[in-house]
Amino acid sequence: MKPTHIEHIGIAVNSIADAIPFYEKVLGLECYNIEEVADQKVKTAFFMVGQTKIELLESTDPEGPIGKFLEKRGEGIHHIAFAVENIEERLREAEAAGVRLIDAAPRRGAEGLSIAFLHPKSTLGVLTEFCEDKNRENK
Repeated sequence: MKPTHIEHIGIAVNSIADAIPFYEKVLGLECYNIEEVADQKVKTAFFMVGQTKIELLESTDPEGPIGKFLEKRGEGIHHIAFAVENIEERLREAEAAGVRLIDAAPRRGAEGLSIAFLHPKSTLGVLTEFCEDKNRENK
């Protein structure tokens, strides 16, 4: 298994509206997409840095995963996401290697990606996400 690149770095924030000015005014990046992913109880904002994205994550429900993360740890890096090909096979390989999966099968994430998370207890304390753009081959 070899990821093609870092797809994005997820950063939990209390407020996307309050965080965007840092990325735009200080770093000179442009927020190109804001989207709510209702089933994950999160609102996201994206910035491009080369081939890698920064994904800001704002909770839409204190009981959702980002709400719980913010309550326990505060703002900061939430996860790292790797772009992979054939996400289903990558999950099987990870599980066969002894990695505990949060998602045994991919689900829909922001920007229409197929996503799946690996448990941080199996990934050296880093919440790790696999992402696949199923539409990429059609572009």
